[in-house]
Amino acid sequence: MAQALRPNTAGSLFATDGKTHPLQDSLMAATLVLGLIAFITSFFHGLHLLSSWTGLIGLFAGLYGQWISITTRERFGLILGLGASGVGFFIGMANGGLFG
Repeated sequence: MAQALRPNTAGSLFATDGKTHPLQDSLMAATLVLGLIAFITSFFHGLHLLSSWTGLIGLFAGLYGQWISITTRERFGLILGLGASGVGFFIGMANGGLFG
């Protein structure tokens, strides 16, 4: 019996629909970068302004990205960035806040 071959993406964590999503992918990348910056700078007390602002912007970018995301791959990256942004934001707020 002849059957069409399709890739098995049902069990894949990075499943995609085969289309490009430039806005969602750029929001995911921005959220990951902002989250990484916020998380790393939160370890230094003197960088609380950078940590809290990048964390806050990363949270807003990630929340909007979650709202418009389409694939699991996008959501996975956004959740990682949101977590790092949240940790960086809250530690930055504890060390001095948004306005020093």
